[in-house]
Amino acid sequence: MCSLFSLILPLILLLPLVSFALTIKGEAQEIKSARLLDLVIRDYTFHSYNKKNSRTGTSRPVHLPANLSGIEVHTARFRCGSLRRYGAKLKEFHLGNGVIVHPCVERVVVITQNLGSNWSSIYYENYELSGYRLVSPVLGLLAYNGGDDVNSSNPFEVGILAGRNPITVDFGSAGIVNNAMGGLIPLCARFEHDGKITLGNQVSANYVCGAKGNGHFGLVVESPLVPERKKVISRWKLAMGSSIGAALGAFLLSLLLIALLAKVKKKARMEEMERRAYEEEALQVTMVGHVRAPTATGSRTVPAIEHGYRPSPS
Repeated sequence: MCSLFSLILPLILLLPLVSFALTIKGEAQEIKSARLLDLVIRDYTFHSYNKKNSRTGTSRPVHLPANLSGIEVHTARFRCGSLRRYGAKLKEFHLGNGVIVHPCVERVVVITQNLGSNWSSIYYENYELSGYRLVSPVLGLLAYNGGDDVNSSNPFEVGILAGRNPITVDFGSAGIVNNAMGGLIPLCARFEHDGKITLGNQVSANYVCGAKGNGHFGLVVESPLVPERKKVISRWKLAMGSSIGAALGAFLLSLLLIALLAKVKKKARMEEMERRAYEEEALQVTMVGHVRAPTATGSRTVPAIEHGYRPSPS
């Protein structure tokens, strides 16, 4: 009995780990949107906090599971007042003094993301990037409320607004593939929550962009295939427009011909009816059974009494 229990006990202890591993695998398969990826990273970040590594103002990496390999995440907790007075430098992001965290009661948990080359492609599925292509990994700066006990708090996203100086995003050390730019000067792209993209110029050399608040950012260049694609689309539209115009013209022409034929036929019918009416008026026609036969107006001779004729007496 004891040996059986000793065999079952490790299996019982391993069940939560197996369940957690299956949950992680299922989450990785279901992550198809950038917003869901943010929530998954947020949950792993908050679960990684404990009393030993919850020191305020200290940046530390967040270890993600193997199914999220390729993503680099760092986090730090700040007091809202201290962050506003002194700012902070967290990986590729520099928050100058004067930044405003809204809403924030006491502390804020700041998370930076470097999605790498693989996970950055998720933004092709959620944003309209036609005409442009990414030449850098997508970098994210997100913030959540953080109380005294991070694990017991209910994390919700808060906003970080720049002060007099913009928040800078340094792509110089973020794994940019320079030969992928094709000699073009990249533009700074901000991926908004509503699925739109805001483009802007770099604020300084070495691929440094400026931002007015937290969010996701990347460098893009105009795709060289855009003119050819536009030309193909224009030819296709021209061919479709010509076909539709020709079909519509043929349809209208057929309607005109039908109307003309109907008018000619109606005119011929009216002329035939007038001719028959004239003939029937000149030569009266009567029905003899089921046959139409012409008739003439007859005149009878009025009888006259002969002279000298006297009727015999009855």
